[in-house]
Amino acid sequence: MKNTLFLLTLVAVSNLCSCTQKSTIGNIEIKVEAPFEMPSIKVPDFTSSEKFPITDFGAVLGNQEKISQAIEKAIDQANKAGGGMVIIPEGEWITGKIHLKSNVNLHLNNGAVLLFSDNPKDYLPPVHTTWEGMECFNYSPLIYAYECQNVAITGEGELKAKMDVWEKWFTRPPAHMNSLKRLYNLAAKDRPVEERQMVGDSANLRPHFIQFNRSENILVEGITITNSPFWVIHPYLSKDIVIRNVKVKAHGHNNDGVDPEMSQNILIENCIFDQGDDAIAVKSGRNQDAWRLNTPTKNLVIKNCTVKNGHELLAIGSELSGGIENVFVDSCEVLEGAKLNHLVYIKTNERRGGYVKNIYVSNIKSGKIDKGILGIETDVLYQWRDLVPTYERRLTPIKDIFITNVVAKNVDFISHINGNQEVPVKHIQLKNIKVDSIREQELINTNVIGFDIK
Repeated sequence: MKNTLFLLTLVAVSNLCSCTQKSTIGNIEIKVEAPFEMPSIKVPDFTSSEKFPITDFGAVLGNQEKISQAIEKAIDQANKAGGGMVIIPEGEWITGKIHLKSNVNLHLNNGAVLLFSDNPKDYLPPVHTTWEGMECFNYSPLIYAYECQNVAITGEGELKAKMDVWEKWFTRPPAHMNSLKRLYNLAAKDRPVEERQMVGDSANLRPHFIQFNRSENILVEGITITNSPFWVIHPYLSKDIVIRNVKVKAHGHNNDGVDPEMSQNILIENCIFDQGDDAIAVKSGRNQDAWRLNTPTKNLVIKNCTVKNGHELLAIGSELSGGIENVFVDSCEVLEGAKLNHLVYIKTNERRGGYVKNIYVSNIKSGKIDKGILGIETDVLYQWRDLVPTYERRLTPIKDIFITNVVAKNVDFISHINGNQEVPVKHIQLKNIKVDSIREQELINTNVIGFDIK
């Protein structure tokens, strides 16, 4: 079984790596203002591209096999043509995995629903992906782009995941945790990613909904996303990304809205997040894998977004071993009644290394917050504390955090920072923070150098 999966994996990767073709589409450069040097972001322009309706390739409502085949054929034709829009017409179209190729825009017309199967077999063969910051071969994300350029998902339609099976996988029974332990040990020992096969046993590692893996010039615009097995939108080792006017509602386990990871030059704007986990979770790989890949997440701007629910408006970590810098969150709102722990939460531990610096948050409005405005915790290990050992101890320098012009209602605290004694948190500035009431204590800070509140 393992040999068969390995061969299937090599075939899948070979096919995916052939996705780059000569492009006939245009590009748009988007300039973004930020309190740091922010490069312009180049995204594809499909407005004059040829259209490839899936009904022209044999798609029939209610027939998953024909729909899946039609989408694959339409993507292939658009790619071979040098660029094009794969059109999903009005109606509910049930499908398995979708693998994008370069110069392809998956476009959902108004009234179109792409309903993704919850049969794990529909997401085989395994592909080169990740699980919580560790690289592995696992079930394909529902929508997957690997080593592609100029890709887009647009339109007024909806991407929706069937959840019956994935919900059963939300729990973490001993067999699942043993598989995670195996993956952790393989990564810690720098074993080749091809050896980290996480399909075919009891791992039950749920796939991402959308993953852009080692890709560039990416646009996600206008769509609605409902439900997800795991993280919803995951740019990984990718660059030049715009996510705008997107609505996400996913209340399952690990259902972060967007998880930029080891990715650069990103704009997230005018989005609505209704999450069972963090709205936006900025990550940068875990431990040895991230030290090997050595790619920080940087140059990320988040503007004019609304949070209906989410553990945090902005989470940073705990997978941050590649480093995170230059993040700007501006003019966002957390609605009254939202389930929110912090506006900004930075978390790491003694195994991560990496760094966090140049984080700017301004002009934020929020209702009641379960904890507070800013939380920084340097000893977050969750279930990993006793599951696996610390193979190499690397601490995380955290500095230059600026939060300005915040209005919130009832909070536990303004700032709760648990810095590391050996590497204290440095240079935190809070300015013009207004809250209706504080339930516990305004400032709960340890091991911080240069904390300023005005």
